[in-house]
Amino acid sequence: MNNKSAGIIGAGRRVCLLNDEGWEYVERLNISGIVCIVAVTEDGNIVLTQQFRRPVGKEVIELPAGLAGDEAGQERETLAEAAQRELREETGYQGREMIFLTEGPPSSGLTSEIITFFLARGIKKVAPGGGRGRENIKVHEISLSQVHNWLQLTAKDGNILVDPKVYTGLYFALQHRVLS
Repeated sequence: MNNKSAGIIGAGRRVCLLNDEGWEYVERLNISGIVCIVAVTEDGNIVLTQQFRRPVGKEVIELPAGLAGDEAGQERETLAEAAQRELREETGYQGREMIFLTEGPPSSGLTSEIITFFLARGIKKVAPGGGRGRENIKVHEISLSQVHNWLQLTAKDGNILVDPKVYTGLYFALQHRVLS
């Protein structure tokens, strides 16, 4: 737990609900971090994932992402190693290098999570992707020049949601293309 003075209201296998002076929030258990990957192909396509997310009851378009240090034998993996592993597992891509972009809280009023964003440089398709176990992840490669329209059309009827972190990723993808 990040805050040792918070009281545990309840706990499951992967999360616990805490109370800190009347403020209730969720904390993940047994992880060393959370990673989110901005991956752009050599021909200018951003790599996005889509999967059903039970808490919202819908398919969600996201950046490739995942937990670090959550698997037996990998408790000490670095965040960059976790980003490389998650990119390969979810999308089938592998990056030549992972470059730190930024980190911060995705929902600071609800959870103690801090997400670390990486730019995957020199990505190549090396595996089918799709996730592990029951994840059933669909992979989309969308041209940076068309992604805004694609996201609007995809989410238009409300059956598919777009994680706002996608827009953070697009900012960094466009900055990277301008600066490289």
